[in-house]
Amino acid sequence: MLEMLSFEFMQRAFLSALMMSIIAPLLGIFLVIRRQSLLADTLSHVSLSGVALGLLLGVNPSLSTIVVVIVAAIFLEYLRRVYKSYSEISIAILMSGGLAFALILMSLNQGTTIQSINQFLFGSIITISWNQVYQLIGLFVIVSILFVLFRRVMYVVTFDEDIAQIDGLNINLVSILFNVICGIAIALMIPIAGALLVSAIMVLPAAIGMRLGKTFSVVILSGIVVGMIGTLSGLSASFYLETPPGASITVVFILIFMLVNIYKKVRMSLKRKAL
Repeated sequence: MLEMLSFEFMQRAFLSALMMSIIAPLLGIFLVIRRQSLLADTLSHVSLSGVALGLLLGVNPSLSTIVVVIVAAIFLEYLRRVYKSYSEISIAILMSGGLAFALILMSLNQGTTIQSINQFLFGSIITISWNQVYQLIGLFVIVSILFVLFRRVMYVVTFDEDIAQIDGLNINLVSILFNVICGIAIALMIPIAGALLVSAIMVLPAAIGMRLGKTFSVVILSGIVVGMIGTLSGLSASFYLETPPGASITVVFILIFMLVNIYKKVRMSLKRKAL
């Protein structure tokens, strides 16, 4: 452990992973409860267009990705409202469209290398800069403050939009702002987690937390603890095994998910036998 942290790039990676392990469950729990788990996957695919656009224009890919993802998040909520009974249509349109634009932009950029693309597809612990770490710390502060201030609002909107509307809440605005925050979080987490697997890191800790906790607060706390264990363990495995960090973290989360489900089933069967 000490040997690993003696490298400056691992210090940056661990700080980034620590921020991610808290941000992801706080947002992921609402995605799971709202049955919008694929929203993270959609925005992560759209983010590839932002990366390709940044590489084509010669600007910071993180900034171009944030802009593209924000626009996509707003458009996604518009499509969700238009196709209320067929919400999966909006996901299909944006996911396929995002990948299509990414491929076109990459083909137009002759200077694009496989290495630069792989960094954003699968993540990298070596290329993380202090600037990206500071961005994640800033996002952590913003998400934490918003969670404390608007927890009840999101809770009501998530569980019953009709009651939220009666209470005078602007459901469309709340949903758009939530999508935008999720989009920005995904854009900032891509350099370490990778665009292909960042959605799993957003959703899995929350899903595991829901299996462990019975109240909303316990679910959130469980998700954060699981997020820390899975993210830091996966990052350590990535360092020693020289595997992509996003893939390593995702595999650890899947193993935890399987163990928790086995534990729940064993516990339930023992209770039945006791009865």
